[in-house]
Amino acid sequence: MTTRVLIADDHAIVREGLRRILATDPDFVVLGEAKDSHEVAAAARAGGFDVLLLDLSMPGRSGIELVRQVKAERP
Repeated sequence: MTTRVLIADDHAIVREGLRRILATDPDFVVLGEAKDSHEVAAAARAGGFDVLLLDLSMPGRSGIELVRQVKAERP
């Protein structure tokens, strides 16, 4: 079974590094990326991912608030 991952970090180089690391394992596929809290919220509403790899200190809302929102919208 393939695990679909959403990468959320405000640093492009970090997102790229994580994407490359996950690409080495066929059990993971990067479904998308988010660079701020607004993109994370939109991705949560759209759904389709199994795992959210979230930077807790991104611009906008705190990571803890985003986790609560994602959990409420997509348990």
